[in-house]
Amino acid sequence: MKELGKSLLVTGFGYELSELWERNMILFKRLTKITQGVRRIGSAAVDLCHVACGKVDGFWEYELHPWDTAAGILIVEEAGGNVSQMDGSAYSIFDNQILTSNSLIHEDMKRVINS
Repeated sequence: MKELGKSLLVTGFGYELSELWERNMILFKRLTKITQGVRRIGSAAVDLCHVACGKVDGFWEYELHPWDTAAGILIVEEAGGNVSQMDGSAYSIFDNQILTSNSLIHEDMKRVINS
């Protein structure tokens, strides 16, 4: 999908009620209002593969570990998608936040997340 308003997104969140959990709930609400929907599957690795194959258009999450994203980011990048931190800076598997997309909506997602 080329337009954020017509896209389907996915996110994840843990069970611990932290400041990042609260921030993610705000983003969940904000992005649900302006997209076709936001899903929660429960596995960052699966979410990343869904971005790569086009089942969803974008994914963001906080409080991740290297094993959550190491394989998935390679799959997204090889499929032509974008992978970054929420602010658009380069992503490392040691970062605790991620933003990925089909590359067509990446800038729009970043703008909404950081507004």
